[in-house]
Order: sequence, then structure tokens, then C-alpha cells
Amino acid sequence: GGQWDSRKVRNTFLKFFSERHAHEHVPSSSVVPHDDPTLLFANAGMNQFKPVFLGQADPSGPLAKLSSACNSQKCIRAGGKHNDLDDVGKDTYHHTFFEMLGNWSFGSYFKQEAIDMAWVLLTEVYGLDSTRLYATYFGGVDGDASMPPDNDARDLWLRYLPEARVLPFGTKDNFWEMGDVGPCGPCTEIHYDRIGGGRDVGSLVNADDPNVIEIWNLVFIQFSREPDKSLRKLPKQHVDTGMGFERLVSVLQDKSSNYDTDVFEPLFTAIQAVSGVSEPYGGRLGDDPASRRDMAYRVVADHIRTLSFAIADGALPSNEGRGYVLRRILRRAVRYGTQFLDAPKGFFTKLVPHLVAAMGDVFPELAAKQSLIEEVLADEEHSFNRTLARGLERFEKIAATLSAAGDSTLPGSEAFFLYDSMGFPLDLTMLMSEERGLVVDEAGYRAAMDDARERSRADRAKGSALAGGLGGRLVLEAEQTSALLEQHEVSPTVTDAKYEWRRTHAAQLSAIYGGSNVGFVSSFDQLSLKLAELAGQNGTEVAQRPVFGVVCDSTSFYAEQGGQVADTGRLYVDGVPLDVLDAQIFGGFVLHIVEPHLDEEGTSSSGKITVGAPVEMDVDYERRALIAPNHTMTHVLNYALRAVLGVSCDQRGSLVDGAKLRFDFAFNKGLTPAQVDATEREVREQIQKKMQVYAEVRPLADAKRIHSLRAVFGEVYPDPVRVISIGVPVEKLVAEPENSAWDAYSIEFCGGTHLENTSEARAFCLTEETAIAKGVRRITALTGDAACEAIRRGNDAAVGVGQLEELVATGGAWDELAKREPEMKKTLDTAVMSAATKSALRDRL
Repeated sequence: GGQWDSRKVRNTFLKFFSERHAHEHVPSSSVVPHDDPTLLFANAGMNQFKPVFLGQADPSGPLAKLSSACNSQKCIRAGGKHNDLDDVGKDTYHHTFFEMLGNWSFGSYFKQEAIDMAWVLLTEVYGLDSTRLYATYFGGVDGDASMPPDNDARDLWLRYLPEARVLPFGTKDNFWEMGDVGPCGPCTEIHYDRIGGGRDVGSLVNADDPNVIEIWNLVFIQFSREPDKSLRKLPKQHVDTGMGFERLVSVLQDKSSNYDTDVFEPLFTAIQAVSGVSEPYGGRLGDDPASRRDMAYRVVADHIRTLSFAIADGALPSNEGRGYVLRRILRRAVRYGTQFLDAPKGFFTKLVPHLVAAMGDVFPELAAKQSLIEEVLADEEHSFNRTLARGLERFEKIAATLSAAGDSTLPGSEAFFLYDSMGFPLDLTMLMSEERGLVVDEAGYRAAMDDARERSRADRAKGSALAGGLGGRLVLEAEQTSALLEQHEVSPTVTDAKYEWRRTHAAQLSAIYGGSNVGFVSSFDQLSLKLAELAGQNGTEVAQRPVFGVVCDSTSFYAEQGGQVADTGRLYVDGVPLDVLDAQIFGGFVLHIVEPHLDEEGTSSSGKITVGAPVEMDVDYERRALIAPNHTMTHVLNYALRAVLGVSCDQRGSLVDGAKLRFDFAFNKGLTPAQVDATEREVREQIQKKMQVYAEVRPLADAKRIHSLRAVFGEVYPDPVRVISIGVPVEKLVAEPENSAWDAYSIEFCGGTHLENTSEARAFCLTEETAIAKGVRRITALTGDAACEAIRRGNDAAVGVGQLEELVATGGAWDELAKREPEMKKTLDTAVMSAATKSALRDRL
């Protein structure tokens, strides 16, 4: 075991695939999937490659060029479908944070190569005893022809292993799905017998035996699971493998648990030091005090890893979504540490430097964000200590009431409340109950938990994009994008014309998409027939103006991207008008979401809409002229915040539409009135300076070298990339990338539509600065007429407050004052005006 320290295990895996088998080493993505709303956390190495499997990868982005890849991905499984949180600590193999070693093929190799490479790496490179290995494959579903057994995988394994060690299993173990919808397929798992010695343990595979464990899962992605639960074959076949790094280390170091390896040893030493517990970690399991102490060691060590990586990658504890999961993890760690290790208040935060020392060289983001991690954890730990006291008080009350009534069952709903609102894991409530002679109603607890899950699932479904009408969802996935490329021979949409203004663009209609229930059709008439058929089956009516999607060879419409809403306007197909409601981009294809335009009489003439017809595009440029100043001023605002606050405010998101701009950034306290005022003034100054806005497309490597360039946290940029520079030509920036003079300018990567000169924004008014999550602030602001109106409102209010001050100064009419002061207060509470003006007027009032 000694020769395989954990660093060497990781490097050997990466070198095997990148050097011997020419896989591209793609670094781990952020553990926080900033651009995938269906996932709380990255829970498998394949998450960042999802656009490739779905056929939605940007053709000019880095993913589209990959044929094979390998890495060690940071993963968190806590919350959602893949949730290991409540098992951590109770056994010696569950984690919420772990690394997943993986290799991928994107249509380049399939089952045979994947199985051959896995065998060679495990038996020849790592030197595992092949008589201890077992392989499983998907045995199919009886009576379901769409789910046949994976006999290919079985036969490939029989070249290496005897039949008794190649075993079929069902859907639960050997059919992998990413989530409720999306890519899926049969998988083959490699299991290892820790004990060996020639014994046959086929019956213990997948039987939760701690000595017969799965070490590597090879998934063959062949299908996509649809919202209606059907499976459809993917246009290209992919391979996605995952091997738990910590588990592999335990096997190579010949330890019976991941927690006994050099991955966790330094953390256990640190926990012993900061908690002051006399006993070191002993690896015990059970209900006696020593075993509970070891359970707490495991919980705390696991959870400090999860929280530190999540915070480093931009997540923060809060009351919803992933922030809520993090808050529960922190509370669980603090609860176990105080209850079983007798650790002092504030112990958890003190572990951060030890984690950084152990892992900061492999994951430099930990070291870079160390002070933020410590600050957030200290804050959370402090506020939980207060909640803890309240939770114990509540538990004591319930227990006393039950005892008085001679009842020994603690209701499940109460246990869930303690878990959900107070952060008490079920096992701790059960322990406290046991001490008081009570039993928890576990079935009631699970029912309350299921209710809560159902509610959150319904909330997520409500938000699913572009639901479309009778025809189904207007979203292009792998099946549709590859059908466009291969069957219909349509190339991705040419979008250069989206940067042109105030001209009609000529294009050709390439495809008509009726939605997921209809598919592609050749004409509007064919779409109408298919919708009528569907309406007949469902007993519903066809809408007078059905909403559908069209793809053209080129477009002047801006598709929603980078926080900027899509253009709207009109298409004329062979003279027939269609209203464009939205435009979305999928794998390089712009899907215009349209409905027939009604004329004065309320009729539409849609008969001539056929694939191949000429199209004239009229973007609503008046609307775009309201959006562009908001986008350009978002860039200027980003620059102004850096100038006023210093550099520690990474962009966390933005929304730019015709009414306003909204900008979210990482900063862990509210801005002072003086900072808000200075930020607003800095933006206004750049408008008055009449600065030219330059936009140029450059190779990504050249553009990345520009000093003081601002890039969005967690964003993947295309190559080449478009650079927007306000005040200095892009060729100058590229010619002298190191020049520190560029600090004085806003320079960003951006594909949006912008002004030509800052003066076109005319005015800027910062109307609100608030918190949206711990450590994330949001600024809302206006430009143009809306800003002028808000500034005027502020000036009017200032006159009003001035009049009240005069009344006071002259010792005048108190009745008048008593009447007008509440009115003024109400005006300041409700009116949209400059936040700095409002704050100053409130002080004067």
C-alpha cells in the first residue's frame, strides 16, 4: 500500500489516459453548475459534458472539438436524486464530497475500447489482483423490448473473466440515468473483493457488503429519457466512466475504508487538535460513545471538504436550493462536533487552513478563496449556534408534552420540522428521543420529507423553458440538432447579422419545428394537420395562432444569451407575416419562436410557409434600442464597482432587458450610501465622456492575456471570442496585453448587442442595491428615458424635503408638518429614484 500515495494514484490515472491514449485532460469543472438549472451540484464527472451528449454544445466552443477526455472531477452528492448526506458518518464509505476519476468518448470509441483500457489500467498499471475482480452488466427488463440485455458488454468481459464473475443486474444497478430526463444508458460496473484469497463472492456483488465494492462504472450513453418517460436513441454513442478516487486509494493502500487513507488522515489530526478531544480517530462503527465519536470525526471531515469546495466555487449557504443544502451540511457538522467531540464553538471554521494545506496545491481555488471560506463558515456557525439553542428548547417542550400525555411517539412531522428548519439530522433527533424514552415515527418523517420533495419538484417543473402548446416543448436536443445536420442537411445558423442595426435581413427558411410532440414538418399546412390530429386524440382545440419554431440559414435576431433577452420582431416567409416572440440557441441553431400574425380582420394567411421559402427579417430595433444601453451600462457598472470597491467582486449573473439592467456580484457586505453614490457617479462620468464602444472577435488565447479583462465566473467562452472594450480599440489591447493602463477601462468578453458610444445611454440611475444570497449583492439600474424620469423624481422629492426643513427652521406650522412628513416618507418608500438620493433624503427627513 505504501507506494500508492493519493497524489500518485490521481496522476497515474490522468497520465494513462492523456499520454498513453491521447485523451484531452479537461480540468474539473466548478462543483457549482452555474449554467445548469437542473442540477444542485456537479454530482458526476460528466455534468460539464452534458451539452455534448444533448447535442447542444456551441460549435465554436471548446466542448464541440473534443473526441475524448479525462479528468478528476470535484463532486458533491447531497440533495436531489443523488443524495448521500444522511448516510455520511454512519458507515465508512459514504461521502458528500468526493473526486470522480473519469474518461469519456464523444462518438469516438465505444464498449470494447472502454472495457479494454479499464482492464489494463487496473490489472497492469495499478497491479490489482485480477482474481478479485467481478464485472456486472445490464440484464434487461423482462417484457420491455425497449430495454434489452446488454449482451455486447457481457461478451467483451468474458474475454478476461470466467462466467461466474460476469453477472447480470437490473435497472437499479446497471441502467444509468442522469436525472428525471436526459442522457442515459446501460452500464457495466467493476467490483473488487477486498479480502480475496481465491474465494467466490458473486453472491455479495451489489449486496452492500463493505468488502465487495464497486470501484468503476462504465456507462454507455445510448439513449435520452424524455419528459413522458419514453426512451429515444441518441444520434451518437458515447462513453462516460467514473471511478471514485477515495475508494480506489483505499484499495491500493489496502485499507478497509476510504477514511483510513492519507486522503483523510491530515483532517482527522486537525479535528483532534481543534476540538481538544483526547482520543484519535479509531474507525469504529456502533452505538457506544467511542463509535459515535468516530462517526462525528467522519461527518466533520467529510463536511468541511464539501463546504469549502462549494464556497470556493461560488455557492453560499442560504434558505433555498443549493444554498439550503449547504446550510444543512454545515449544521450537521457543527451538531455532531459539539455533541460527540465536545468541540468548542467556532471549531469548524478553524479546519479550513488544514484542508487548504492538504489539498490547495491540487485545487488552487481553495487557497485563492481561503479567507472567503473562513468568513462565510464563521458567520454560519455563529448563527447556527443560536438556532441550536432554539431547536433544543423546542425538542424539550415536545418531549415534556408527550411525557405528560403518556405518549412515547414523537410525531414524524415534528422530527421533519427539527430537520428542515433547525438543521437536526433524523439520527440526532432519534438519539435525543431515545435518551428521553421516546420513539420517532419514522414513516411519518419520510412522508413529510416526500411532501416537501414533491413541492420542490413541482416548483422546478413550473420553470421549465418554452413549454410550447399542443405541439410540445420548443427545445432542440441531441435528436433534433443531429436530425437537422444529418437528415435535413441544415448547417448551424449564421448569426453575424445580429450586430447590424435598422435594416431588413434576407434569409431562407431551413426547418419548421412543431415541438416535441410533432417534430419537424415541411410546411405550415403539414403542421396544422398534425396539430389537428393531436387535438383529436386529446379532445382539445387547436389554437387560432399556434406557436411553433423556425430555423433559417442565417438570422439578424439576437437569441437569448449572456443575460441579454432575445430580440422580438417579425419574419415574412414568402410575404406571410409571423410574429417572433423569442429566439433561443441550441447547438448553434437559432430557433425563432413564432406565431402567425393576425391582420386587421383577425385572419392569418399562413398557407405559403414551406421549407426553402425566402424570408425577410424585421427585428424590432426600437425595442433593441432600449436593451443595448442597459447592456453597455452593465459593463460600465461592472468596471465602476471594481473601481469603487476594489477587485473582490466577481460577476455572478446579470439580466438585461428593455426596462432595466440587473447585475449580481460577489461581495460579502452591503454597500455604504457613499459607495452606492460613488458607483453611480463613476457610470455617469463615463456617459459624459462620450467613450467609443469597440467590438472585435479575437482568438481566445490572445484575448485572455489582456490585462484587467473581466470574465464571468464559471463561464465557458467560445474560441474565437468577441471582446467589448469601452474607450480603447481592441487591437491596441491585443498589441500590448500587459499594459496596466487598461485598468482604467471596461474590457469584457461578450456576445451581446451594444451601443456605439456611451453618450447614447444619455442617463444612468442606480435604483436599488440589495442582498440576494449570503455574499451576493444585486444592483438594479435604469438608463435613457427611464433614468431621466427617476432622476427627476429624486429632484422633486429633494425640493419637498427642503420645504419641510424650512418649516422646521422657521418654527412654523406644526400641523402642516405633521400632515406632510408621513406623505413624504411614503413617497420615499415607494418611488423609483436614485438609491443614493433616496438614502440622503431619508437621513434629512
